Amino acid sequence: MKVIDVRNVYLKYPSSKEATIKGISFDVKQGEIFGFLGPSGAGKSTLQKILTGTLRNYRGSVRVFETEVKHRTSNYYENIGVDFEFPNFYGKFTAIENLKYFASLYSHKTADPMELLKKVGLHHDADKLVSSYSKGMKMRLGFVRALLHDPKLLFLDEPTSGLDPANARILKEMILEEKRNGKTIILTTHNMHDAEELCDRVAFIVEGTIKAIDAPHAMHKSSADTKVEYSYLDKGKEIQRVCMLSDLGTSVEFQCALKNAALTSIHSKEQTLEDMFIALTGRKLQ
Repeated sequence: MKVIDVRNVYLKYPSSKEATIKGISFDVKQGEIFGFLGPSGAGKSTLQKILTGTLRNYRGSVRVFETEVKHRTSNYYENIGVDFEFPNFYGKFTAIENLKYFASLYSHKTADPMELLKKVGLHHDADKLVSSYSKGMKMRLGFVRALLHDPKLLFLDEPTSGLDPANARILKEMILEEKRNGKTIILTTHNMHDAEELCDRVAFIVEGTIKAIDAPHAMHKSSADTKVEYSYLDKGKEIQRVCMLSDLGTSVEFQCALKNAALTSIHSKEQTLEDMFIALTGRKLQ
């Protein structure tokens, strides 16, 4: 089942000379984690605003849960959760007060705010004013706010930005748990490691267009052959070499070093998603 179906979408801001989104088409199935990767200014945030119903002056078709988004009603937000990169809260409220207030906006019963705070390690800070929170604490609070009403579709914008490795791991495990529970997730990020670890498919976005869509592992298979870097000792001197993986079996130099037990190191150097992004677009993700 398609949760999102986007066809030939364009959007131009009134103050811009040209369109920010230029003929984008893609779909996302239920239970899929779909990633948008691209440099700053590529159109990722604009596309997310279209999908979340914030921008409705687009051309083309954007259907979410089989409803055209420009015709969405307030009920639309009962089914989606949004985690912004720079979340806004009521700074003079505590964390628990913020979550209870946002929970009151939904028509159905929501999750226990304290249980969500426990999951991200903020339960001991539940009664602190959010104005005293660090960026990382606000990021974790924004993430659980998006989960409060148990939405079917999640939009996550740089969810691990500003987090230390331990807290980033907690959030990534929670994202995968949401996927296991059948949720559909849109992940917007610069972070190739997050995308590679979490996403079923990724879309490379540059200058308002999609350059490629595929599963990360499929992109790896279709990329250039893996390089192998190795070194060996020859008459007391260490020699370093680079060879393509497919050529190792026929490399006289490598086979000789292997036979003579002279190898001192060997490791493969696979292309990362960022390498592939640069090869396809000529741009860096940052």
